[in-house]
Amino acid sequence: MRLLHTSDWHLGRSFHRVNMLDAQAAFIAHLVATVREREVDAVLVAGDVYDRAVPPLAAVELFDDALHRLADLGVPTVMISGNHDSARRLGVGAGLIDRAGIHLRTAPAACADPVILTDDHGDVAFYGLPYLEPALVKDEFGVDKAGHEAVVAAAMDRVRADLATRAPGTRSVVLAHAFVSGGQASDSERDITVGGVASVPAALFDGVDYAALGHLHGSQTLGPRVRYSGSPLPYSFSEADHRKSMWLIDLGPEGEIGAERLDCPVPRALARIRGTLDELLDDPALTRHEEAWIEATLTDAVRPDDPMARLCARFPHTLSLLFDPDRAPDDPDLSYARRLEGRSDQQIAEDFVAHVRGAGPDPHERAVLRSAFDDVRTDDTVHEVAR
Repeated sequence: MRLLHTSDWHLGRSFHRVNMLDAQAAFIAHLVATVREREVDAVLVAGDVYDRAVPPLAAVELFDDALHRLADLGVPTVMISGNHDSARRLGVGAGLIDRAGIHLRTAPAACADPVILTDDHGDVAFYGLPYLEPALVKDEFGVDKAGHEAVVAAAMDRVRADLATRAPGTRSVVLAHAFVSGGQASDSERDITVGGVASVPAALFDGVDYAALGHLHGSQTLGPRVRYSGSPLPYSFSEADHRKSMWLIDLGPEGEIGAERLDCPVPRALARIRGTLDELLDDPALTRHEEAWIEATLTDAVRPDDPMARLCARFPHTLSLLFDPDRAPDDPDLSYARRLEGRSDQQIAEDFVAHVRGAGPDPHERAVLRSAFDDVRTDDTVHEVAR
């Protein structure tokens, strides 16, 4: 049986100030084409379909379009909710949608109720473990301690118990949305440590033929049978080195696993560049990044004038500008609060300019600050007399 494993679509999410809806629509089109061209038998979506619990209308419309296009292919889709999704909202109409071959698994209590698909070699049981927030599901699973490992372990115990009742030779696939030990995180995943220690051991998935994971945005192999597909699109500059992809999994008659990584269309490359403003504007080695989305870190000791506009003249898709000035080793390490002690308003303002720019105000700027403070003091005096 041939499976296509994807996750973390985050429909409705932007990349910095760039609307990603067109790129997300292009991914859906690529997904549907891949299912058709590679003769996929089932699509697996391991959570975070949406980026937030109440997604924008355009994201809902894109999801609706994706469901119709997948249903029209006649290829079953098994989908779980992630920590960004509202399980209740995503699961609305699941019973009706199930008839069209779209199997939504969003209820923790139904984690041991598999979708059964059949090929020439027998049954394959697909179990959906949606994101399990420990504090909310610990009673359902009868665990004493509200921790991620405890609730996922209890859910997997139910999966194995159900699998033991199936016909001999039944193969098994688990979809899960969790932070599994050994996985590499990025900056764009929402922290899930609120309900206890976030990570769960990969060994919890022992005994199943394939674990299709979601949550981490980098494609990763934690074992021959345990993989993250990663997100199909980048959502932070920490993903600049990611290769965005899906897993094409061939599940053999005895549970053998064959895996092929399929690239996803990415609208624009990402690049992180670092140096003084003049270095970034003049370095010929950076020509290859001129059409990329850029995160630039400036190391100038003094903050240059109008750096974003000057960067955009060469790198028109600069989205993030950071400052990390190179300071002399003997630069005094004084906190900003210490530097304010015993200073007048004028001195504090001048010190603030020096603090953020690396150099104090020039005589004209100093005069403007003095005039502003004089106006404030005059206005305060008028109000005091009026009272």
